[in-house]
Amino acid sequence: MVQLQCLNRILASKDLSIIFNNALDESYFTPYENEYRYIIEHFKQYKVVPDKETFIEKFPEFDLIDVAESDKYLVDALLEEKMYRDAVPVVQKTAEILKTNANDAVHYLMANAEILNQKIGVSCVDIIKDAQKRLDSWNDKKNGKSDDYYITTGFRELDDLLHGWSRGEELVVFFARTNQGKSWILAKTLSHAWQIGFNVGFVSPEMSADKIGYRADTLMEHFDNQALNWGKDVSGYEDYISGLKAKENRFIVATTQDFGNAMTISKLRSFIQANNLDIIGIDGISYMLDERRTRTDNTQAQLTHISEDLYALSMELKIPILAVVQANRDGVKLNGGDLQLENIRDADGIAYNASKIISIRQKVDEETIEFTIKKSRDSKVGDKIIYKWIPNIGDFTYIPSDDDCASTERREERTAEITKDLQPTRKKGVVF
Repeated sequence: MVQLQCLNRILASKDLSIIFNNALDESYFTPYENEYRYIIEHFKQYKVVPDKETFIEKFPEFDLIDVAESDKYLVDALLEEKMYRDAVPVVQKTAEILKTNANDAVHYLMANAEILNQKIGVSCVDIIKDAQKRLDSWNDKKNGKSDDYYITTGFRELDDLLHGWSRGEELVVFFARTNQGKSWILAKTLSHAWQIGFNVGFVSPEMSADKIGYRADTLMEHFDNQALNWGKDVSGYEDYISGLKAKENRFIVATTQDFGNAMTISKLRSFIQANNLDIIGIDGISYMLDERRTRTDNTQAQLTHISEDLYALSMELKIPILAVVQANRDGVKLNGGDLQLENIRDADGIAYNASKIISIRQKVDEETIEFTIKKSRDSKVGDKIIYKWIPNIGDFTYIPSDDDCASTERREERTAEITKDLQPTRKKGVVF
């Protein structure tokens, strides 16, 4: 079956890199050797993979199927099946010899051990010969094509520090204790991505699509969230909903129930590809199931596998993946509540695999929420940003302070805005 999947992937993508990068030959494609040879010969002669129509005309019995698995999975499965096919006769022959002479059996097995230890080609890039690609990418970003590489966060000051979420090689982790606003922050940045034209996915283990929808409405237009949930009058809401219907990009919400209560990397990949998503948020990484788990793997090992696979999925599909995780109780007790990477509950591996980690701390008495960059592969760590936050109307207002790290320009600009707002307004005929 995997041979069929791999050939379908090549025909659909019209790309032979899976073959060339992994040194695959026809011996890996039993019983589709003829189909494999035809594709290779066609490419050698015409410098292009044959169209599906051309291929089916040559092989009318071939099944065209959709393939959701990653290239890595397909290559690993091809290798495993070939190793099995090659190893079976060796093992069987060894068993026959063993019946009469144990020494001869051991010598035969050792002589053929190479079959059981096959290696496969490794995908790689020559950063010298392929340097032009980096130059092109740098020029694109410099000349205003940054949207091809980044999605802004929805928080202007955070963008000043991080430049947005990278479209690929990006696993962003928000972590905090319970009821600190993690889900609101996730909904805020995803709603912003939808507003600027991207297809967005939101996986919510705890809230329904309606509740996520109401939060998005509140964040985008500042409607009273409690009134929306309770069914009270909200001025302008019907007109707003009518306007949404004219939009072409999508905001897709799914619950764990939609994944059959078994949300795995494979299912997540299919979900992203089926809906052509540009960015996705997962409101609780601990709700995912580890496809690589064994009986001896504890929770920490499983979450490490999941975070590794999420980062690999981001690289594969070229989209940012944002995830929410809980902080452990020590994070509240120690350091005055200032969370550290070791406070991520159950998983040092998450901290290792994430490309960006942002801690969130809410101060209810001050109506503020504080972001602290705990990890970033492309920027400085330790920076803080503080916002005045009113959840019920989805309002985040930047507050300049000596403790934050927004750009000097933005702090001065915001200070001027605040000063202007505090000045009394002169009305005609009134003297102050």
